[in-house]
Parts: sequence; structure tokens; C-alpha cells
Amino acid sequence: MPPTQAETVIKNIIREIVQECAANGEIVSETLVAFMVKAVVLDPSNGFNIDRTLIKSDVQKLVKLCVTRLLDSKNPSLDTIKMQVYFDMNYTSREEFIEEHHRVLESRLSSVSREITDNRACAREELESLYRKVVSYVLLRSGLGSPTDIKIVREATAALQSVFPQAELATFLTLSKKDKERQLKELTMIVTGIRLFNRDCGKGGEGIDDLPSILHEAIPVTTQHIDSQLQIAQDQAYRYTAILEKAAQNPLLSKELQPYMLKEALYNVRQYEIFLQIILSDIITCAREVEMMTKQLGAQLEHLKMTVKSKIAVPTSQVFPVFMALSSLWTSFQDETVLLSVLSNLTTHLEPFLGTHDLLFPEKAMQELLDGLTVKTDVCRMKEHMEEKVHWADFRKLEWLFPETTANFDKLVIQYRGFCAYTFATTDGLLFPGNPAIGILKYKEKYYTFNNRDAAYSFSENPEKYIALIKEKARKNAELIQLLELHQQFETLIPYSQMKDVDKHIKPITKCESSTQTDTHILPPTIVRSYEWNEWELRRKAIKLANLRKKVTHSVQTDLSHMRRENSSQAYSLKNASTQSMRESSTWVPRPQVYIAGLRGGQTKVTHGVKVNLTRTVDET
Repeated sequence: MPPTQAETVIKNIIREIVQECAANGEIVSETLVAFMVKAVVLDPSNGFNIDRTLIKSDVQKLVKLCVTRLLDSKNPSLDTIKMQVYFDMNYTSREEFIEEHHRVLESRLSSVSREITDNRACAREELESLYRKVVSYVLLRSGLGSPTDIKIVREATAALQSVFPQAELATFLTLSKKDKERQLKELTMIVTGIRLFNRDCGKGGEGIDDLPSILHEAIPVTTQHIDSQLQIAQDQAYRYTAILEKAAQNPLLSKELQPYMLKEALYNVRQYEIFLQIILSDIITCAREVEMMTKQLGAQLEHLKMTVKSKIAVPTSQVFPVFMALSSLWTSFQDETVLLSVLSNLTTHLEPFLGTHDLLFPEKAMQELLDGLTVKTDVCRMKEHMEEKVHWADFRKLEWLFPETTANFDKLVIQYRGFCAYTFATTDGLLFPGNPAIGILKYKEKYYTFNNRDAAYSFSENPEKYIALIKEKARKNAELIQLLELHQQFETLIPYSQMKDVDKHIKPITKCESSTQTDTHILPPTIVRSYEWNEWELRRKAIKLANLRKKVTHSVQTDLSHMRRENSSQAYSLKNASTQSMRESSTWVPRPQVYIAGLRGGQTKVTHGVKVNLTRTVDET
């Protein structure tokens, strides 16, 4: 079937479904109907073949199924889809919102700007009328008061006349259109800065709201409201999870709970929780920006006071940039105010999509189902298995990432919004939070977390099997496509707000021990030693060279020196020498042997000793 014909058929189907719902008292948007058509076609239980051309009976069946589902007021699944469609149509990123907001303001001011830039006034009355239009443009663009308030107009006119007198209109009219538009914007910023400075000094500021104070009061209130709603949603999700966990272990209880659509209710409250977290993150960013801008505003006003400081005249080159900086800061405050209001309204409009919970699960019925059960929070479930880390050595072909080895561990985009892939695939839609601390599995450039180590090991044995099971579950419950971010597997159902993130992929930065060494001087030195920077030193060298050109070298010889010449001598180095005799001989000297007799005494009183020498002569030896 040609694409144009297929689009025509789909548009006709959507239009017919919208009319059928309207006839039954239900007003639905075409975006919601388009999503529902694709969801019904994807559901395998409905028996539609995507590759086959729809015949008339298929179209009638499709319309009937879609109308039936759209009119089911007690279906949490429908509420979840409505919530997703509403959020996708009304939410955008902070940068895109501010850019769109400025674009809308520019479009609204285009007609007023055109009246000024296209004006060809010549007469005095016409020039006065043009000047009033410039004042109105300045007020409308700055957003500081109504151009119909006399006091505000007078104050703005006085500020404008101080920088752009009416006499300069003739010069202004000679400029090109682009230069006129640029000058109008600059004048608006300068006048805005002057009015803000006068307001701070207590000499003006009529009709200017104290935006910093308003934001400092509104942000905590909004944050507190979202925190309370988030806590309620999380408590509800924990209770549903505890009941479904019990039902997963008891087939009879699971069969009894099937008509209550407890699983669909869990998906509904989890999606609400995710949207609230997105909004809360934007509000926290808004609070940081407001705090930073408040400090900058105070610094700029203080700087301006020090510059002016009771002076009669101040150079425009000093004060005009500060006035323009004040205007830019105030514009940022206005952007934050509008953004906060939009986020607050978005939060309020999400609450009606939770209406079926009280109808399907009144508090009494919930207490009966929770009797004897321990309701665990996501944090408690993660702490239970915090020490059960995956051993990477058990896997040779799969890569595991851990906090201590991956630098950007917290920035990795986890599949299925961080829920445990194995638990969801093997149970009846249980959403357990994955625990990244035990390890993140990297498979085909995607990252998966698990509730415990056993689930991680089981999933790792055959990842394709469990990925296919999750995709099959998403075909039966279309709200899971956005809840678990399965857009790449169902490209036709990618929300506009997330289309730009489909191709984004953050690669892990693994950490390891490494070292590098760099040569001190890679290139040879290029220092010229003879270079001299001092002019006086160069002059001295030049004079020396000039003087040398005029000098002559003389040499003389005397009678004593003309016959002299250099002499040299050579000596042989010393060497070791030794001699040897014919035979060896030796001598032996006799040992002296002398004895004295009679030392012990005798019969007489006087001792008489006799010395006897018994030493042998040399000849006897």
C-alpha cells in the first residue's frame, strides 16, 4: 500500500474513533487515539498482522477495540496511557521551554515593532505619537508594568528620555530596519536597568514585582507539595509490589487478583512517580539558578551604586553595560517564574490520572491483602543484597562494570529505567529496583542492573531470551513502552520529548593504574647564544669591530728565540722483573742450653752456684 494511502486510512480510523467516543460522551484527543490504535495493533491477543494490509473487517474490529478501551473508565492502563500522552504533549526541557517562551514573546511584539520600524513620521504630532509607541514597546518587552497605567508610563518615559530624547527620533528613522530593531532592544534593556536601579534606591519602580522574593517563597512551597505527592505515590507502589510479590509465590492468589488489575495499577503509580521526579529535578535546578542570580543581582546593584555615588554626570560607557546586565538578570527571573508556574500546573494536572486507585483498591481491601506482609521500600530491597557483588571472573565473554572501576558509573543510562530485568521478565510484571552496586552488565552496548546476584547470573546465561520476554510483555501492555523506555524496540511509539535522546549513548570510562613519561625537551634547543637584546651592548660590540679593522698585528724574533723549537722525548714504561738461583740452602743455629747447679742450697749456709754451658757448637749441628 502506498504511504499516502496508508496515512489516509489511519487518519480516517482515528477520526472515526474520535467521533465514536464523542457520541458516547468521552472527548479524546487525536494523539491519544493514535497511540491507542498502535497499542491495540501491537497486542498479539488482538490478532492483527502488521505486515498485512487491513481489510474492512479489520478496520471495524480495530475501531471497536479502541473505542472499548477508551471508554473503560476503571482501567488503570488507560489512565497511564492518558498520563503519558498528556505529559509528552505538555512537558519540554528547561532550555527548550525558555527558547519557546522567548519566541512567543517575539511573535507577540512583532506587530508593535513593525509599527515603529515602518513608520515614516515627519510632523511633530506624528513624532510624538511614535515616541509614545516606543515607550509602549519598551514596557511590553520588559514586562515591567502595563502600558495603560499613567504612573508607569510616566516613569518609563522619563527613563527613556534620559537616554533617548525625542529629538533623536529623526536620526532613528534614518536607520535600516535591522538597526532599528537592534536599537529598540538595547533601549528596552537600558530603560529596564534604570527602572530597576531606581526601584532599589526607593525612587521609582512602579508596577515592578519583587520577583526574587516571590520565587524564594514559591519554590519551597512547590517542592514541598511535589515531595508529599511523591511520597504518597511511592508508598502506594511499595504496597502494590508487596502484594504482587506474594501473588508471584502463590498461583491461586495471583488468579484471584487478576480481575483487580493490580499490575496495571502498579505501572500507573510508578509512571506517576517517574514524572514527579522529572518535574522535581527541574524545580531543584530552578532553585539553584534563582539563588545564583540573586547574588549576581545584588552585586550588580552594589557596583552601580558605587559607580554613580552622588555624581552629577557618569559616562555612559560605565553605566549602560551595567543597566543591560541588570535587565538580562531580570529577564532570567521572569523566565524562572513562568517555568515554575508551568511545572506546578503540570503537577496538578497529573493527579486526576490516579483516580482509579481509590475505586479499585479501597483502604479496607488493601489492608486485607497486606495482612501479614512486610512492605519494603526500594532502598530496603537494595540494602538486602548490597554485599552480594558479582564476581567478574565468573564471566569470560560478558563485561561487568563496578563503581570502583568506572569513572562515570552514575551517568550510565540503565535499561528499563533501572528496574531488575530478570525479575520483570520471569514474574507477572514485578518491578524491583536494580542495584548498581552489585555490578552493571554491559551487553550489546546497553547496561542492565539486577535486584540480587542470583538474578544477575541467571540473566547473564541467556540475555536475549529475557529481553524478548520483556518485549512481549510490552506488546500486551503498551504503557510499558514509555515506562521502561523501550522506544528503540518500538520506534513508532517514541514520544516527541524523548526522540532526541534515542541515539545518545554514554560510554563507560573505566579506571586503571597507568603512568606516562614525557621527555623534558622533545625538540632540540633553538637558543641563539650570540643574540643580544641590549642596544648599548650591540653598540659596544660594533665599536670594537670597527676599531679592530684599523689595528695591525706585529711579531718579532730575537737571537735567543729564533732557533728554538719544540722537542719531545719518549720513555718506556716500567715492567716487573724476577731472578732465580741455582739451588736452595738453609742453616740451623744450635739452641742454647745453660744450667746452674746448687741453687737449692746445701750443707753450708752460703749458696754456691755452678754454671754449666751445654750448648753444642755450630760445627756439631
